[in-house]
Amino acid sequence: MALDADWAERWVRRTADAIADAKDELTELDRQIGDGDHGENLDRGFKAVVARLDDAGPGPADERTVGDVLKLVATTLMSTVGGAAGPLYGTAYLRAAKVSGRAQIDPPAVVAVLEAALEGVSSRGKATVGEKTMVDAWHAAVDAAEAAANDGGSELDVLRAAAETADKAATGTIPMIATKGRASYLGERSAGHEDPGARSTALVLGAALAAALSGPTSADPRSAA
Repeated sequence: MALDADWAERWVRRTADAIADAKDELTELDRQIGDGDHGENLDRGFKAVVARLDDAGPGPADERTVGDVLKLVATTLMSTVGGAAGPLYGTAYLRAAKVSGRAQIDPPAVVAVLEAALEGVSSRGKATVGEKTMVDAWHAAVDAAEAAANDGGSELDVLRAAAETADKAATGTIPMIATKGRASYLGERSAGHEDPGARSTALVLGAALAAALSGPTSADPRSAA
């Protein structure tokens, strides 16, 4: 299994599918404690990303890097997604692109990509752990990924640890009281609701794992077949 540019593209396409499937759920979560547009905004953004990938074509296999794909995601999200999601995810992908400018990434590099994404979200949103934001899911995922890599885990092990932990961390935001962002205006009333950004983070990282597990197929628009 190679985590290369083709994997990164599968990751993006699977993310677009996952966001589309969960659009209504994400929008409802955001309606409860936010602006009510998280699902629609992300769905529009990732549809635009997929359209740009289709227009760009695969390019020479020996020249594309993981970072090339992630940079395209970043610039597209920043230019097409409104609300907080565009700047936050755009910055996450842009920071990740800067540390993944290589043909393939190994377990430590996967950790570096996730760390860079976390740094991007944290700096752009000026948020930290425990404030009931997507940072809670990203931070937990990074910790789990780093532990898996330090234990000698493969790329797949690292991605699985990140995805599974992000999912649990997203659920873990339900009892929390928001102290950052629009949800913080609700005070104690924000408890009992899952943070939509944490849930979308879990979807993004779940798509990364799914893309690694699947590998290229004949149904993939960028398959060698």
